[in-house]
Amino acid sequence: MEHNGVRLLSLSDSALCIELGQGIDRETNGRVHALCRAINAASIAGVAETVPTYRSLAVHYDMLKIGQAELIDALLPIIDGVGSGEQAEGELVRIPVLYGGEWGADIETVARLNSLSIDEVIAIHTAPEYPVYMLGFLPGFCYLGGMDARIAAPRLKTPRVRIEPGSVGIAGEQTGIYPIASPGGWQLIGRTPLSLYSPAREKPILLEAGMRIKFYSINRAEYERIRAEEEAEWAK
Repeated sequence: MEHNGVRLLSLSDSALCIELGQGIDRETNGRVHALCRAINAASIAGVAETVPTYRSLAVHYDMLKIGQAELIDALLPIIDGVGSGEQAEGELVRIPVLYGGEWGADIETVARLNSLSIDEVIAIHTAPEYPVYMLGFLPGFCYLGGMDARIAAPRLKTPRVRIEPGSVGIAGEQTGIYPIASPGGWQLIGRTPLSLYSPAREKPILLEAGMRIKFYSINRAEYERIRAEEEAEWAK
């Protein structure tokens, strides 16, 4: 069904999708997170989980406690109460990155493709605050918005078999951080010593949808120091 420009789609007998737009942009994603917060605050009996994406929100519910029609009736006034996408700014998390060298083997390629120096790539990459639109693909992998198109670069023609945890990459007009070791085809420009995903932590995933990221450049000594602090924390 459609309600005031918002589509409500049944995903299953225990999940509903609320689609707030067709494009990927900060305003639509802001409205997604505002709606997510509003639904969670309403504490609707039977709602088990809300999962935000770029432009929609999945609502998982216990069908033994609430039916889909009843759930929709409860959701419609909440949807109507959510504004045009203006949202309270999420927590800002500063992410240290050691750029270039063995930690960012493709930074020269990114610079060459865009007729920039390596220092210019780093300056452009560290300038914005990146909104975390959603999580997916890997535990703790953030889909970020806001990358400057001046440092855009295509995916590798042949993906790497293994990318180290913390690797910062670029694919098209997106940038992201690999939270765990995995194959991947993004152009690697650096690596953070922070652990984005650690199952041993009380809060395993460092970043959440709705947060903001600000990258900053560090040298190798700083990288090693922060990494040692992380490893000491794991050992506790």
